[in-house]
Amino acid sequence: MRRFLIGAVVLGLSSVGLAQDAAKVAANEYKVVGETPGFRVMRVNYAARAETQAHQHPENLVISLVASRVRFDLPGGKSETIDMAANSAGFHPAGVHSVRNLGGPIDAVIIEFKTPTPGTAALPASREGLTLKPIAEGPRATAYLATGSGTFAEPAGSKHDFDQVVVATGPGQMSLSIDGKPAKTSWVRGDTVIIPRGTGHESKNIGGKPIDFIVVAIK
Repeated sequence: MRRFLIGAVVLGLSSVGLAQDAAKVAANEYKVVGETPGFRVMRVNYAARAETQAHQHPENLVISLVASRVRFDLPGGKSETIDMAANSAGFHPAGVHSVRNLGGPIDAVIIEFKTPTPGTAALPASREGLTLKPIAEGPRATAYLATGSGTFAEPAGSKHDFDQVVVATGPGQMSLSIDGKPAKTSWVRGDTVIIPRGTGHESKNIGGKPIDFIVVAIK
């Protein structure tokens, strides 16, 4: 029995060691869109009923932009099926799995955390001109469904102590300039921008109507 248990542990560790980065194993489904020393952001697109081979993720947050149903096949013959609503989010522990899309096309964003422990930045309970509805909260970050008023604006040079990942939930007109670079003004669903902590930026709702997007504030 002792030999069997040792063998099972070794087999489990081997499966983790052999599993590879999702961006390499499933490059058609996982595209890196941005990275900082603390995290990496990927856009995830699966065709209906598509599958991928085993790969690994560190601790992560998944933002689902459409309703989806996914089966994760885990080491040891176990599996888990997860349903996610459109514009929802959820935290997931580090692990190895293969993926089977059980429904229609998947459109999502995944944030993989690199650091061994969470940061310590304080996250805002409210922000002027924004209505914030938490959709996922964890030790590392909070994901909000944010609605910017028709007059929402942040002046040039605005800075925060936390990182932000901004994800568009649909088309909209929002001007966002980071570190003096040319502003992004037109957005479509899934467009993703990172605003690193301590980086000066300027934003303004230029559409004149309330606009929805997802903001992930990372400690």
